[in-house]
Amino acid sequence: MNRFHGSRYLTAAVVITGLAACGQAEQVAEAPAAPAPPPVVDAAPAPNMGANVIATSMGDLIIHPIHHASMILEWNGMNILIDPAPPVTGVADGVDITDEYTALAEPDLTLVTDIHGDHLSADILSAVSGAAPIVAPQAVADELPDALQVMTQVVANGESVTVQGIQIEAVPMYNLTEDRLMYHDSGRGNGYVLTLGDTRVYIAGDTEDIPEMRALTDIDVAFIPMNLPYTMTPEQAADAVVEFQPTVVFPYHYGMSDLNVFTANVGDASEVRLLEWY
Repeated sequence: MNRFHGSRYLTAAVVITGLAACGQAEQVAEAPAAPAPPPVVDAAPAPNMGANVIATSMGDLIIHPIHHASMILEWNGMNILIDPAPPVTGVADGVDITDEYTALAEPDLTLVTDIHGDHLSADILSAVSGAAPIVAPQAVADELPDALQVMTQVVANGESVTVQGIQIEAVPMYNLTEDRLMYHDSGRGNGYVLTLGDTRVYIAGDTEDIPEMRALTDIDVAFIPMNLPYTMTPEQAADAVVEFQPTVVFPYHYGMSDLNVFTANVGDASEVRLLEWY
């Protein structure tokens, strides 16, 4: 089965047109002309909206956002499921949280970053995993039922494995700020760097702008979180991106964060692309 619910994109033109239309009053012949709007100063560079395809040496990488931090990476005939979890907004009474996942392509590989409920659902994993291997930190494996544990390859920060022919590096993800330390301990969760052909893809997980992120090199595609109090501000996220300079950056896990601030602060250091995660 290979049915996705469709790539859902934010469309800048629709937003801009709608805003312009709302500001126009019906003109009356004797009415004075409206004053020209003031010039926009330091406007955020326009992000590339909805571009979910990345060319690699082994075919296109197609990003299918599900919601928040959950996604499928479609590449080289495989579907890589990242952080299967229910919507952070909840589901209606009587709705099976596994339904939206069983309607998607069956994964060939699943990566889980952390134990929190917006990244991990054992029920969803049980419903969709089949015989596909799971890569996760020990803390996640400890939360899984026995049937899933035997399918799980535990990887710690700093370790690399090759699963389904894909090189996977586990990198740290944790909080730095004093009043956020309770959320993500150093060493508990994993970010991941995947090598897909000639393309290196960084999935940050729940983290702040830690030194290990800033020290990354040769990253072609990065998924960077925001969302207080659990991760970081748009300014922190952008500052880290400017330092390690991925070619393309996708903000995700951003909740109510101001993506205009993120985009403006990244500037021309990386190409910002926005997908619809909510």
